[in-house]
Amino acid sequence: MAVPPTYADLGKSAKDIFNKGYGFGLVKLDVKTKSASGVEFKTSGSSNVDTSKVTGTLETKYKWAEYGLTFTEKWTTENTLGTEICVEDQITKGLKLTFDTTFSPNTGKKSGKVKTAYKREYLNAGVDVDLDFAGPTIHGAAVAGYEGWLAGYQMTFDTAKSKMTHSNFSVGYKTGDFQLHTNVNDGSEFCGSIYQKVNDKLETAVNLAWTAGSNGTRFGIAAKYQLDSSASISAKVNNASLVGIGYTQTLRPGMKLLLSALVDGKNINAGGHKLGLGLELEA
Repeated sequence: MAVPPTYADLGKSAKDIFNKGYGFGLVKLDVKTKSASGVEFKTSGSSNVDTSKVTGTLETKYKWAEYGLTFTEKWTTENTLGTEICVEDQITKGLKLTFDTTFSPNTGKKSGKVKTAYKREYLNAGVDVDLDFAGPTIHGAAVAGYEGWLAGYQMTFDTAKSKMTHSNFSVGYKTGDFQLHTNVNDGSEFCGSIYQKVNDKLETAVNLAWTAGSNGTRFGIAAKYQLDSSASISAKVNNASLVGIGYTQTLRPGMKLLLSALVDGKNINAGGHKLGLGLELEA
């Protein structure tokens, strides 16, 4: 078996069917470019239709492949500056070290994080440490895989309180066209998802969730259909009768248009439905 996914990517195929291709209530523009010297630029801006709030981010990334280094600078309209330095496969093959810092000039707030990740056949593990003067917070996760079976554990430990704040466990099974994923979060939330690639054009997904102490089970069904090489349509519905529809069209190489709509099936005539528009440019 190849290297298993990270804990955050368990069940990713099903998550993508539910999340990608939708942008309800937003008008969004994403632009990706790359200079001749190899510097990558990523600019993103969005406007919330309901609140009219506009947010944006600017990211620059430079990779020094010879030394396995990646430098990333980030800026947001919240006036937060971020710097990330990543070293991969230098100390030993499969080991990735990341140093991440953020700074807000308006408030003077600073934060830092050290991330370590190690991957090899049958294993993908990582430990992140949030640096805080009151006491660092430690995040740990590991996933083991064997012949399609996956098992993972994720935890968060707050050293300031000497307390385990999160403890999650997951089990899954993955083949080329089928994935099953279940997880238990903090012993109180139980979730599961199924992904199936029916054929080259159709993908489907189902998710379920139940929280201890509640009577209802949350569930949803989603599908994505590839109309042709440049267009696809997505649809999803959940137990709250919220129906989402998305349409993605590649207008030309490097230019993609996304249209989406969310309809409240319980209140068709009451309004409150949401539309979304997105444009992605890449050069």
